[in-house]
Amino acid sequence: MALIDRFFDRAVKRGELTLIRPDGSTRTFGSPDAVLKPVTIRLSKGAEGRIVRDPALGAAETYMDGSLTIEQGDILDLLDLVTSNNAWEKSNAALNPSALSLAAGKVAHWLGRKNMARKSKQNVAHHYDLSARLYDLFLDADRQYSCAYYTDPANSLEQAQADKKAHIVAKLAIQPGMRVLDIGCGWGGMALYIHQKTGAEVLGITLSEEQLKIARERAEAAGVADKVKFELIDYRALTGQFDRIVSVGMFEHVGTPQYRTFFTKCRELMTPEGVMLLHTIGRHQLAALG
Repeated sequence: MALIDRFFDRAVKRGELTLIRPDGSTRTFGSPDAVLKPVTIRLSKGAEGRIVRDPALGAAETYMDGSLTIEQGDILDLLDLVTSNNAWEKSNAALNPSALSLAAGKVAHWLGRKNMARKSKQNVAHHYDLSARLYDLFLDADRQYSCAYYTDPANSLEQAQADKKAHIVAKLAIQPGMRVLDIGCGWGGMALYIHQKTGAEVLGITLSEEQLKIARERAEAAGVADKVKFELIDYRALTGQFDRIVSVGMFEHVGTPQYRTFFTKCRELMTPEGVMLLHTIGRHQLAALG
């Protein structure tokens, strides 16, 4: 039995997945399910090995480059089928990378997470110095690139992001005349909102030249460029004192080895009565990745 057959035998129990191999032969895995639509995929030469070595990443990349095409159903049907059989929170081993891929990935992850200052700007540029049109496709109008705050599941993304900003500002208890630092300011939305709602002076810092350009343009357009400023600088190189520090969605990029450096620097930048709010995301570490 081919490795890809063994993989799909383990990965698909509910619902039907039909595989068309490069030689035209087919096999169906799983069993009919009233909730899950049947899906048929066709794999080009080389795609099977990529999926077996690292199922989640391999399937995504082969779909992107056309090595995996969907003959019946669509991409959402395929995702529903796979995730229904392999819930992430159950840490199902069927979608985990092979031992070799896992070992290589752990080394690359460790090296990447060191994130020394000389590498940080390159990392940020790779992710954020892209066309603004890309982010306009999936972000709200204010380009809030972090978790929204849904007080009601029926709310729009725009409303949930506005509620997130309001929630953060309320927690910080910012007063007029205070100086606020926004670490990882993105396209400037949070900094501009803070000044608009509190009158505080805000400095937003980023390592993305594209974000810096747009943030400064927004401050100029709002007529507050003298009160809301943006700089291209690493947080480690910043000096000064701030009454409040906020960092939303940036901590994920800091890297575990730099956590102590990050918090030590933030304490250095705060006034004695200063307050900091850190908004970040995390996950339970899978046993296989420990």
